[in-house]
Amino acid sequence: MIALEQVSKRYRARGEWRHVLREVSAVFPTGRNVGILGRNGTGKSTLMRLIAGAERPDAGIIRRDVRVSWPMGFTGGFQGSLTGRDNARFVARIYREETVFVEDYVARFAELGPYFDMPVSTYSSGMRARLALGLSFAVDFDVYLVDELPGVGDARFNKRYAEEMAARRSRSDLILVSHQVASIKAQCDMAAVLHGGTLTLFDDVAAAIRLYSKL
Repeated sequence: MIALEQVSKRYRARGEWRHVLREVSAVFPTGRNVGILGRNGTGKSTLMRLIAGAERPDAGIIRRDVRVSWPMGFTGGFQGSLTGRDNARFVARIYREETVFVEDYVARFAELGPYFDMPVSTYSSGMRARLALGLSFAVDFDVYLVDELPGVGDARFNKRYAEEMAARRSRSDLILVSHQVASIKAQCDMAAVLHGGTLTLFDDVAAAIRLYSKL
């Protein structure tokens, strides 16, 4: 379970403060795949970083009694002066995973070739994203956070990503943020709407879509 208790978060954009959350309380139950609908600029990615623990709320508490991933494809945690391989080893140690397994899995999945042994600072954005995806799948999480990603590789790589994500969904929960209704309907069994600093959670995806369509 992941619970938000009176959580508030704001950020400054274009000279003014924007509220992502205003004293929001919500529970994401275990055993459910939750979609979060929101228009562009409502703070969906910020909400995901809050749930992951990558950012702190301005007020309130976020409780987690499950192992939660970082947002899929998030590259902000890499040490640029280290190689992809060294970053993989570091993540394995942090999460107490078998170092050799994580290293080998990421090397195969990310398909970085010789760049795996080069500093991450030399990577393109797509290469960083593939490294991040490989690391996300190399560690078993109870809940995967997915901030919808653009394609980060060719059709073959994106197909492998979709297949791996489907396999994880069979044994783990999913929290997916999107502005695309079709993605939420296809992958989630409950949904929430993020708008104007409020997060309204529905047990029924259709009810969330009805509210979203009115915004």
